[in-house]
Amino acid sequence: MKIWIDADSCPVKVREVVLKAAERTKTALILVANKKIPHKNSEIVKNIIVENDLDAADNYIFNNTEKNDIVITRDIPLAEKLVSKNINVINDRGTQYTPENIKERLSIRNIMYAIRESGLETDRETNYNQKDLQKFANLFDSLLTKMIKLCNNK
Repeated sequence: MKIWIDADSCPVKVREVVLKAAERTKTALILVANKKIPHKNSEIVKNIIVENDLDAADNYIFNNTEKNDIVITRDIPLAEKLVSKNINVINDRGTQYTPENIKERLSIRNIMYAIRESGLETDRETNYNQKDLQKFANLFDSLLTKMIKLCNNK
């Protein structure tokens, strides 16, 4: 099992929470971005730098994740692809993407994108705050604990 972060847009506080948990559980953490992502030096962290192409990080994550991995991303199209591959996917605000909710999330994202592209202004998500971080940390801890138990029982 590995933890993956689509790191280009992931808040620093989220990366810090994940790094602490990865160190505590000795779980590999892979940061994927088109530039080096600063982090505390740790033997369990791997920084993957991909081309500066639009979907390079997404493609790398999709092509390298395996069953029981956990991926943290804001990218809903990537989340949809990963969910179809039976990968655990959560966003930095504490929402887990599942086969039951991913189509609706993608539809809403596409509608909002089309509205913005037509020139109309939409309400964007509010700034990331402590409540978002706490919700993320709770979900992440619960999912990580569940996956560790699952992997250890094999």
